[in-house]
Amino acid sequence: MQEFELIAKTFMGLEPVLAQELTQLGANNVQTGRRMVSFTGDKELMYRANFQLHTAIRVLKPIAHFKAKSAEDMYDEVRKIDWSKYILKGKTFSVDSVVYSEEFTNSRFVTYKVKDAIVDQFREKTGNRPNISVSNPDIRLNIHIAEDNATLSLDSSGESLHRRGYRQERVEAPLNEVLAAGMILMTGWKGETDFIDPMCGSGTLPIEAALIARNISPGVFRKEFAFEKWPDFDQELFDTIYNDDSAEREFTHHIYGYDTDMKAVNTARRNVAAAGLSRSITIECQDFKDFTQPKEKSILVVNPPYGERISTPNLLETYKMIGERLKHQFMGNNAWILSYREECFRQIGLKPSIKIPVYNGSLECEFRRYQLFDGKMSDFRHEGGIVKTEEEKREMAEKHRFKKERDFKKRIDEQEENEDADIRSFTFHSLERKPFGGTRFRDDSDGRRDRRPARFGKSDRPDSRFRRDDRRDRPGWDSRGGKGGMGRKPFGQRGNHRPKDGE
Repeated sequence: MQEFELIAKTFMGLEPVLAQELTQLGANNVQTGRRMVSFTGDKELMYRANFQLHTAIRVLKPIAHFKAKSAEDMYDEVRKIDWSKYILKGKTFSVDSVVYSEEFTNSRFVTYKVKDAIVDQFREKTGNRPNISVSNPDIRLNIHIAEDNATLSLDSSGESLHRRGYRQERVEAPLNEVLAAGMILMTGWKGETDFIDPMCGSGTLPIEAALIARNISPGVFRKEFAFEKWPDFDQELFDTIYNDDSAEREFTHHIYGYDTDMKAVNTARRNVAAAGLSRSITIECQDFKDFTQPKEKSILVVNPPYGERISTPNLLETYKMIGERLKHQFMGNNAWILSYREECFRQIGLKPSIKIPVYNGSLECEFRRYQLFDGKMSDFRHEGGIVKTEEEKREMAEKHRFKKERDFKKRIDEQEENEDADIRSFTFHSLERKPFGGTRFRDDSDGRRDRRPARFGKSDRPDSRFRRDDRRDRPGWDSRGGKGGMGRKPFGQRGNHRPKDGE
């Protein structure tokens, strides 16, 4: 297949993690930018990027790069594109604009000019104009302008990829799924030990941890991707990707989530059941102050409350309690904590071995690792303990640190801007035709490609992700697909096995 330019967008701070995911996926020319990673690949890789990446928000396919010093320039350049290749007769489209320019100060104005150019071209050539749909368009376009450099792209994802589809309910200020997955991947954990989240809320960290541990593609829960409506959509190719679970693996350890709020616990349990992960995850109502040393080797990842004001006695006491529990009841293990305020970190009373800056929404936070061991640091090192690897030391040298008494400010006005709004002007590498890493299909002994059953039919795989026994934990499960519960059809039929997307 022919390779082309692609852009995967993510949160600030997750770019290296996303780049590593793309490299492992087989992408070529991988380059990190600001809240984005550019790469090259073919149609299969684009489908896989949407379906398999844990830390991408959306995947864009650029179709034009041009200079636009005025509204007229932009209108003329957009009209040069043959839109009949992308928007078929009777189909609808929408345009999203991201603007960093003194000339174009209003993103809505840019949106209107792009729409006008497309509509005028159709009207001139056919006498008809395509309709514009904001809620559910057939084709989604994205125009990005940095000063006078414009990139016009097809949005292959549609709804943001953080909306996995397993979330049944939400709690106040839930952790974004993409950020949760990025945090877990930053720790290097792939399921080698037990995983603990002592303040799990609606269960996002435990669920994302289970997907990573079992190597389940996060896109399996989604109802659709935008590329499925494209004129050149390859149904057979995507069915093959969708039904291939050959890379999934067994998880022999366990994931534990705890919370003091029973409503959050019930919500997390419903979300876990909806994801079909009840065998891998246990959610219980328990206060972290009652946490005791786990019997098995474990990693702890937690996103404690930050507090709306600089500091309150209760908030600081919470962090003091976290430090006390870790120091006395988590010996021999690693703990990772995401937080926002330096004074909160100070209350933990432990020295972190790694600090990674990352944004949670619009808040500039740090993700810190604490290695818990008995005795003194010198004794730990003398016995062969490693606090930081050489690679981690190099990475830390490139990261900025929190300053003493640092005054935290919101760097971005709205979360949506951090989530969706930054692809800086970028020069792509040449589209070198390189083979992708890894095997695309499993070969039979006679050399034929082993194609999985179509996802709309029944699967004969004994461990099909849509026929797991623990799917039956889900509320409303009815093996007949009839009137029971929510009246959903069996999970082997795509489009019916997944819950309505969460907020």
